[in-house]
Amino acid sequence: MTEQTETFVDQVLSFTLPTRHARGRVVRLDPVLGEVLASHDYPAAIQHLLSEALVLAALIGSLLKESGDQLTMQAQTEGGVVSLLVCDYRQGELRGYVDFDRDRLAALGANPSLYALFGKGYLAITFDMVRGKGRYQGIVPLEGASLAEACQVYFTQSEQLPTLIRTAVRVNGGSGEAAGFLVQHLPDGEEGRERLHVRMDHPEWEHVAVMAGSIRHEELLDANLSMESLVWRLFHEEDEVRVQAGEMLRRGCRCSNNHFEQVLQRFPEEDRKDMRDEDGMIPVDCAFCSRIFRIAM
Repeated sequence: MTEQTETFVDQVLSFTLPTRHARGRVVRLDPVLGEVLASHDYPAAIQHLLSEALVLAALIGSLLKESGDQLTMQAQTEGGVVSLLVCDYRQGELRGYVDFDRDRLAALGANPSLYALFGKGYLAITFDMVRGKGRYQGIVPLEGASLAEACQVYFTQSEQLPTLIRTAVRVNGGSGEAAGFLVQHLPDGEEGRERLHVRMDHPEWEHVAVMAGSIRHEELLDANLSMESLVWRLFHEEDEVRVQAGEMLRRGCRCSNNHFEQVLQRFPEEDRKDMRDEDGMIPVDCAFCSRIFRIAM
């Protein structure tokens, strides 16, 4: 592996293992995570949940090829403590939001399980593709111990793509650190080629999965360990490991007066009349950044 400028936080690192027909991503969030979490007064359990979701959005979203492609992850249930979790990724921009019942959450204790938060929930992963490719979506049940496990199920069932995902989160007050690692097997050859046959017990994949599965929580979050060095620790015995620094990550709420004006113009005048306050303005609350925009229309 050729060492380049070392990557530590708020950037995607991609890697490939050519002789194993595998590709992967590594992500570590710090300042950008704090910016997203600071938008709302989230309790520790919700901070942890949203942090993991943002890492997963960056890992999966960075697999998209075209500029302008967008990934949206949405987890929800009827009657659960968490009614909605949504994150999206577009060209390095991350945003996320959680709607939950604060009183019911408090009754669950310090470390509620995924099932305690969502009950019989589901995870929808949506890809909005540019250049006429449209939109496609996969939906899987929110089962297992984490959102990462649900995403692994998505790739296995919907994409038929052997995938291993590991995440690590450490939150402290309104800030935190989060990191993730994803590796996939492309058994027909190099990244981007059509997958003609998928075997979860393929010897190449079994080897990669064992190596990648040895990654530790502490390694993912180690601020002194570059992501290139982390990949090298796992796969230094391979014939070749290719790494490439990807997009820088940033908080990406796309709300603006102009955006909301365009949205409101789609409503009939009678509806807009009902939306106006006593000053004749239409207040619009952006859940992602916790700001209220007052639109004159």
